[in-house]
Amino acid sequence: MRILIANDDGIDAPGIALAEEAARKLSDDVWVVAPEAKRTAAGSSLTVGRPLFMTETAPQRFSCSGTPADCVVTAMTWVFKDGAKPDLVLSGINDGPNVAEDIAYSGTLGIAREATFWGIPAIGMSRVKNPQLGTDDADYLARLIGRLWQERQHWVLDGHWLSINLPAALPAQLRQARIGRDKIASTSDVISQNGARTELLVPRGRMGTGKDGDENDLLGQGHATLTRLSWLGHRTVDDAVMSALTGK
Repeated sequence: MRILIANDDGIDAPGIALAEEAARKLSDDVWVVAPEAKRTAAGSSLTVGRPLFMTETAPQRFSCSGTPADCVVTAMTWVFKDGAKPDLVLSGINDGPNVAEDIAYSGTLGIAREATFWGIPAIGMSRVKNPQLGTDDADYLARLIGRLWQERQHWVLDGHWLSINLPAALPAQLRQARIGRDKIASTSDVISQNGARTELLVPRGRMGTGKDGDENDLLGQGHATLTRLSWLGHRTVDDAVMSALTGK
């Protein structure tokens, strides 16, 4: 099994090292393509029409000057151009949970989303801040990823990927979570003002509010959470609205 690992915290982040350790328990064909520096909240943004710089830091390990999603694009169009594409993309492990509105903002989930554009199964992994790191964490993750791979016929669909959030302590019971709401930007701090120009800072962090069964609620109880996401979701407009718009 060929595994590609990427993240949005940078190639030297502790989370990607843990993901790589877990992946190597499942395969001897593991590749890493990750941003050269932290690219938090980059979402699915891509670098188009401007140069990207790739640096080989070790065999089968590359840093990319672009965004998290660029890592998938450069892997598919350059790293694996003349070889077999990955069987699985692992994204993360992000430094902090990806819940609620993070589905739209997260570079970690942007990687997984981009992988589905290339027809590759993907799992985005995130963990709460300041986890209680244990010697068996990689074993737990390898077992979890391995079971998901064995059951992939039940969750791998076109345009779908998985998001896993991990609590502070592992091992943890895995629960399927409801997508909650938790504003990522509830305030802006004024840093300076100079005439018509105002410098603002949107601070990191959030309220961490949760309702029964959502990601924050289950993480707070010490569970790991799983959510299957899709970029194919849409809802039809009511026939009455269409009739009013088309004059029929």
